[in-house]
Amino acid sequence: MKADLLAAIGGADLARLEDIRVFALGKSGRVTALLKTLGGMSPEERQAKGPVIHGLREAVTEALASRKASLEREALDARLAGETLDMTLPADVPASGTVHPVSQVMDELAEIFADLGFAVATGPEIETDWYNFTALNIPETHPARAMHDTFYVDPTSTEREIVDQWAKAPPMVLRTHTSPVQIRAMQAAGGDTPIRIIAPGRTYRSDSDATHTPMFHQVEGLVIDKGITLGHLKWTLETFLKAFFERDDIVLRLRPSYFPFTEPSAEVDVGYSIVNDKRVIGGSGGGNGGGWMEVLGSGMVHRKVIAAGGYDPDQWQGFAFGCGIDRLAMLKYGMDDLRAFFDGDVRWLKHYGFSGLDVPTLSGGVGA
Repeated sequence: MKADLLAAIGGADLARLEDIRVFALGKSGRVTALLKTLGGMSPEERQAKGPVIHGLREAVTEALASRKASLEREALDARLAGETLDMTLPADVPASGTVHPVSQVMDELAEIFADLGFAVATGPEIETDWYNFTALNIPETHPARAMHDTFYVDPTSTEREIVDQWAKAPPMVLRTHTSPVQIRAMQAAGGDTPIRIIAPGRTYRSDSDATHTPMFHQVEGLVIDKGITLGHLKWTLETFLKAFFERDDIVLRLRPSYFPFTEPSAEVDVGYSIVNDKRVIGGSGGGNGGGWMEVLGSGMVHRKVIAAGGYDPDQWQGFAFGCGIDRLAMLKYGMDDLRAFFDGDVRWLKHYGFSGLDVPTLSGGVGA
């Protein structure tokens, strides 16, 4: 039996090898049947025949394993000899995410203003009426409240105790600007420390069209110190815009305007030129078919706002400015519809987003 089985194993292929294994070592196999007879033998007989039967099983098991390994090695060698790998073919690029233009611009703003000594400050998106309006010189009867199209947060429960508690609490709103962060930053500073911050973040207003969305992103800047003038404000904005648009020919125009939290207030226009029938930021703003484009609101911080933040307005002055981050992204990177920023269309994001390998940086600093 041993000679017959080893001969069969030596000439078998992989499929036949499995049949031989079942024939010899399976539950009803020939070798298995011999092993079962050991239980009925006498001790003397078992001592004589046991080693022979166990030796048969081990020889067959070893021959099966050796033959299988040999056949698999031959199959692999044949496959390697028949297949080739073309190293000149381009590798498949795996799908990867992209950086949203808003996130990219936020990073650029933080980098530019860090070079100017500004820190980044944040605050809650659900604010009290006092922080969002009253502390910013917008009392309940002020007409400027109508300019903000505010979302008020209403109680969601009809339980009596919750309604009573809501009636005692100050009105809550989705912040209409990031200006409340200015008040919180002044309060945190204690009324006796210079402040230089920017406050980027989400804001909310009930408005929706090609250039407005109910939720949008805004950045505001605040400087509080002694001896601050409009000249400091203009230099800061001019330096910022030159670094952001990466052009030295940025020209600004400050137009008198009105904001309840600044006095005097100014809208900031930047000059643009016409290049290949498209508006490009930079240039004189008046000649060669160019013009002016509004990009920022700014002004000297109102005395009442300084006082609400805990500072003495007779000792401390400051300036503030604000603009839409989404609008800055549109101007710099060529988008024409704000609503697409929030549609969640992957095709749009692949077109306008930034991959991890080609995200533009402003590492050269504001003086570059």
